[in-house]
Amino acid sequence: MEIVVLQSYVNYVEAHIAKGVLEERGIACWLNDENTVTIDPILTNAVGGIKLMVEKDTAPEAWKILEDLKKENRPACPHCGSKNTELVSTPRKASNWISAITTFFLSSSAIAPDKVNHCFDCGHEFPENETPETA
Repeated sequence: MEIVVLQSYVNYVEAHIAKGVLEERGIACWLNDENTVTIDPILTNAVGGIKLMVEKDTAPEAWKILEDLKKENRPACPHCGSKNTELVSTPRKASNWISAITTFFLSSSAIAPDKVNHCFDCGHEFPENETPETA
């Protein structure tokens, strides 16, 4: 039995949600390096995050389940209705540039960047809370 890393997470909540969904669908899986990342988050990049492990023969099915889960949770674009969207930092806001410059010079204090949903089908950007029903 060969074991593979299906996905890596920096947040233990997301890792447990993914693990729970896979187990609910009958796929045996477990988390590796969960304790290390949870106890000392600074080591997240050093150990490669929390790794969701599955058997190699169930990996394609598990990957499809996780991809479908991601698509379910994405907001629909109010412009074209597509679910091919993602929450991204926008370079169009001055506050994001100020945050980048502040971080560069002070390295310990920065302003949280503004984020928008970006539609990869039509290029429309919309706020997190805007959906086709509210647009």
